[in-house]
Amino acid sequence: MRRTEYDAGQAAKRLKVPATAFRWARHTGLIPAPDVPPSRWSRASVEAMDADAIRAAMPSPPIGGGAAAARIAAVLGTPNPTAYGEKSHVTAFVVRRFVDRGLLVDLSANPDGTLHHPDQVDQVCRLQDLADLVAADTPLGPEQAAARLRVRRSDFDHMVRLGWVRSPQAIEVRFGTSRAGAVDVALYTTASVDAVVPDHPEVDWEQLRAVDKGQRSPLASLRTAPARA
Repeated sequence: MRRTEYDAGQAAKRLKVPATAFRWARHTGLIPAPDVPPSRWSRASVEAMDADAIRAAMPSPPIGGGAAAARIAAVLGTPNPTAYGEKSHVTAFVVRRFVDRGLLVDLSANPDGTLHHPDQVDQVCRLQDLADLVAADTPLGPEQAAARLRVRRSDFDHMVRLGWVRSPQAIEVRFGTSRAGAVDVALYTTASVDAVVPDHPEVDWEQLRAVDKGQRSPLASLRTAPARA
């Protein structure tokens, strides 16, 4: 049966171009918007696309989030360690936040990883405020976030409950080798954690930081604001 409309993957296959190149061409406007709602192209539209131009727009294979992070780290003069057990200076978490900022386009259809146009990564590496952006998007776990705010973990948990800070991503942490002992740990950007204090001047931060271990948090009685209609 002759196909009359195509999604992105089907169109890329029809044109014999990599799916990532098709997504990049869509981002740059080389490929027109879908003409079959909500997000498909008609056969005529696909046949009118220039496959050679799509390939030329992305002559090199895409690079993963880890490789993009390594390039950024190298530019900053803090190359990511490769030895087992060492922590990276720039992580794929930071790269995902760059996608959120609109600085990078994710060309992957896989929610577990990202793919990027190498030239766009190089453009990001030339940003004058790159170091500040990386610092702002560096991930903090709940314990690290609480320590940065100089509050107890229980106080920080109330801030999360109140919606004062939100996690854009969680990671799976395993205890041992079995996934049965795995838990999801929320990560927060440094910038979002740093914004909590100036965003909430109604809180007596000196008093909050002086609360002893085991005492009830002053934030426990606060309730989240009702959703607007």
